[in-house]
Amino acid sequence: MNKAMGETILESQPDLLIDIDRREQGDLDTEEMLVNMGPQHPSTHGVLRIVLRTDGEMIQEAIPHIGYLHRCAEKIGENLQPYQFIPYTDRMDYLAGMNNNQAYAVAVEKLAGMEVPPRGQAIRVIMAELNRIASHLVSLGCYGMDMGAFTPFLYCFREREMILDLFEAACGARLTYSYLTIGGVFQDLPEGWVEQCREFLDYFEPKIDDYNNLLSFNHIFIKRTGRIGTISPEDVVRWGLTGPLIRASGIRWDLRKVTPYDGYEQYDFEIPIGEPAGSDGFPAAGIEVGDSWNRYFVRVLEMEQSVRIIRQALDRLPEGDFRAKKVTNVKLPDDEVYVEIENPRGQLGFYVRGDGSAIPYRVKSRGPSFCNLSITTHVCRNCLLADIPAIIGSIDVVMGEVDR
Repeated sequence: MNKAMGETILESQPDLLIDIDRREQGDLDTEEMLVNMGPQHPSTHGVLRIVLRTDGEMIQEAIPHIGYLHRCAEKIGENLQPYQFIPYTDRMDYLAGMNNNQAYAVAVEKLAGMEVPPRGQAIRVIMAELNRIASHLVSLGCYGMDMGAFTPFLYCFREREMILDLFEAACGARLTYSYLTIGGVFQDLPEGWVEQCREFLDYFEPKIDDYNNLLSFNHIFIKRTGRIGTISPEDVVRWGLTGPLIRASGIRWDLRKVTPYDGYEQYDFEIPIGEPAGSDGFPAAGIEVGDSWNRYFVRVLEMEQSVRIIRQALDRLPEGDFRAKKVTNVKLPDDEVYVEIENPRGQLGFYVRGDGSAIPYRVKSRGPSFCNLSITTHVCRNCLLADIPAIIGSIDVVMGEVDR
């Protein structure tokens, strides 16, 4: 296009000439745009749809849309005996089936006044902590991939497969277990399982240093997650956040310590919390309490504590029954109970109301991911578009448990 033709176009389109002048002066107005992130998107960790209101690369508002996996789980629980509902709890948080089994079982046992044998309690603790490690390994591996690091994903899933081998040896399943059931566990541990578990712990514990070298203290990873999506202790309490999110913001709160269940009061372990830059073992700069990096790293530290708990449980594993004698057709009294346990994602609670029959009158679940996701709009405001995967990934949601 020659010069004369260009001048003719500008003269015929005065608005274009005004935009060029504004661009040169640096005061060109921008227009907001709505962008759909999900519901099929790798960084949403499931069928989560987030509507982003953007001004260029800046996020003005992020609104989560849920409900794509709703399956009426609570209503189903009001039409089945408790032992029949256990398989449905696996499907709520499919990365922590053992912990979900445990939560519902503990609630029903408390309502029915049922005693779990010591061996059953110890096996529950072992399985719950193994599942906590397996769940955190998925979180770590996928989070690294969200930030552009593929290798940690392979490392984490390699170790997770070994845990799934242990689960398969104990109950025959690798994802949805229904192993922790009403009154204890479905069946006893097979011969040689304890030794196999010890071998895994000896292999796994040094691998945590590999994760830290590959990802946790990687300069680029810290830049992508440090001081991003920071949640203050006040906001944590205000929004009802639990699990790694509340501990990453510096609040030392864990139901295994605060309100022990299944004998957790017998075990010696620490509650990791988020630390500021320069603390012992933490990066010298680039992070702050309550940011995305601390939410990630609290899970790394929790895996170390889970190993510590499992070793104690294996050492003191008692002989005897693994389950109460009567677990079917148990009459639930005309009363109600609400019990919460410490799921890998936070506080998982079940409300169960009985009416004298063997089938609950009312079942209600309080999912940690559902509550943790509620802060999305608040914490994703005035950040960059590229920071959204870092923030959502650090919350670690499972959509089956959000929707139920």
